[in-house]
Order: sequence, then structure tokens, then C-alpha cells
Amino acid sequence: MAFNPDRANFLHTDAEANDANALLRYLQHQPPEVLERVARTVSPQVKQIVSHNVQGLVGVLPSDGFNVKITTDRENLAGLLASAMLTGYFLRQMEQRMELEDQIGDL
Repeated sequence: MAFNPDRANFLHTDAEANDANALLRYLQHQPPEVLERVARTVSPQVKQIVSHNVQGLVGVLPSDGFNVKITTDRENLAGLLASAMLTGYFLRQMEQRMELEDQIGDL
């Protein structure tokens, strides 16, 4: 998973939303290399869980028998993406906690 700054539309929102969101301002000032490094730290396990979560939210039909197309509006898509991102951040924090507990347990 590599971060692609050209596809990160959340970094280019309107000025009013940007003024109200300190995190967005922080992200906009990060070099692409930093964002790429953070994106590379995501484990395959976290990617898999987030993928299953999104599939569950969208609905899963077998690809061999269905040609599924999903239509939504901007607000619902934003909610879906926010949910996936929050799930990913939560899972990464829990993964780091588990690693830390494993390291402490080995002492």
C-alpha cells in the first residue's frame, strides 16, 4: 500500500473546511514521503480486516455470478471511507498495543 498524493483529494478541500480542521492542515503540511512511510506500516492483517469491513458495509456477492455496481452519493461515500479509515487507525493502534504487550511479556 503506497500513499499517492495525487489521489489524496482530502488534502485539497475548500478553504472553509480547511480552516476548521487542524488535522487536515497538519496533513497538508506533511511531505509525501512521510505519508508514504505511514501507509507502508499497515500490516496485511489490518488491510484484510478493513477490506472485510468495507465489503460487509457495501455487501458482498460472489463475483462469478454477479456484476455488481454500486451507486451512492458523496456524503454516503465519505461516511464509508471515514468508517474504513477509522477502523484502520483503530486496528493499527491495537496491533501496536499487542506488539508492545508481547515485548513486555518477553522481559
